[in-house]
Amino acid sequence: MDLSRKTAFQILLEIEKENSFSNLIINKFINENNPDDTSFVRELAYGVLENKMLLDYYLNCLIPSGIERVKIREKVLLRLGLYQLMFMNSVPEYAALNETVNIAKKVCKGREGFINGVLRGYLKKKKQISLPSDDYKEYLSIKYSFPLWIINMWEAQYGSDILESLLKASNMRAELCIRINLTKISLEEMESRLDTLGFKTRRGKFSNRVLYVRGKSLIDTKEYNDGLFSVQDEASVMACEILKPKPQDMVIDTCAAPGGKTSAIAEMMNNQGTIISCDVYDHKLKLIREQAKRLGIDIVSTRLIDGIKGDDSFKEKADCVLVDAPCSGLGVIRKKPEIKYKSSEDIKELICIQRQILFKSSEYVKIGGTLLYSTCTINKNENDRQIENFLESHREYEIIEKRQFLPTDDVDGFFICKMMKKGN
Repeated sequence: MDLSRKTAFQILLEIEKENSFSNLIINKFINENNPDDTSFVRELAYGVLENKMLLDYYLNCLIPSGIERVKIREKVLLRLGLYQLMFMNSVPEYAALNETVNIAKKVCKGREGFINGVLRGYLKKKKQISLPSDDYKEYLSIKYSFPLWIINMWEAQYGSDILESLLKASNMRAELCIRINLTKISLEEMESRLDTLGFKTRRGKFSNRVLYVRGKSLIDTKEYNDGLFSVQDEASVMACEILKPKPQDMVIDTCAAPGGKTSAIAEMMNNQGTIISCDVYDHKLKLIREQAKRLGIDIVSTRLIDGIKGDDSFKEKADCVLVDAPCSGLGVIRKKPEIKYKSSEDIKELICIQRQILFKSSEYVKIGGTLLYSTCTINKNENDRQIENFLESHREYEIIEKRQFLPTDDVDGFFICKMMKKGN
């Protein structure tokens, strides 16, 4: 049995059964199985997740009783095989068929004939299958594998002109982006080192402290272990740059884990001042401390605090407060494609949590200080409307800068709103 395909099958099955985050499960099974071609495993796993609704549409056309009646293991394996046939030109048809059937013999005993028949049916009938043409939004939903509730929401919030571009960009694979630790090395020197190591780089569009890097095993390098860079999306870095913390500031990061923004802020402060990084989970605070140690940062302390309940001892103590709120994650679908299959009902509870954390965190800011609210989503109900609601009852705050990054900018979808506390 092909170990790379078996690993991809295990990943997809686990995500389907447990609703787990793809990046965590992919790393878990790659580390456990140690397949020869990890790039192939990632391509299979992410490809199936990105195109799940489209694959199921084709399978529904090929299976008389419909895809919904197929058991989960068979369904995952059919998607895996069909994705190779539809999208992976580098994989010969016979290899996609034979290897899928070989896995079926092990994980779906007695059903390998059914799986073989469905996949061969696709090769015979693929030119006869077409996407819906009478309903444009249904067509988009199937083509890009997005549920209609997201399509309807984005059309209402951003307009029909950008809708398809937004769907397409959200399905594109994100390039690896790193933030250079400018307290240790310059951007130019980091470019030179990576070039010497055989990596290809390009500079960011918005930030002068990021590079996009192509190549394998970047985080296994001495440069990573020495704290010369961290993996962080450019839009996320921009949240810190818009915050503009200064050396000697007192900063509170209220939803800090896993610590990317905390460490970026510390670097901008030239490791001078105080940063209190808070989270509701102790094991996540450990990640923040580990990152700070790797980067040579010693101004960060961690606190186990529920952002909703807060800590009254922080009241009016901070020069800067960052609220990187828990959100729907619709801006990072290109990194976690399983996010788009969640229910719209999940967002209602999140909006309430965001509101409570923002309200409580605003109490920590000094007069003249800065409050920054950010999310990695492109849902205005979690972003602009959340800020509008906040300002209605907090007239002591005024907006200094507000930006919405979209995946069409080749970055994560990210909302950033910087406010200043001007007093009552």
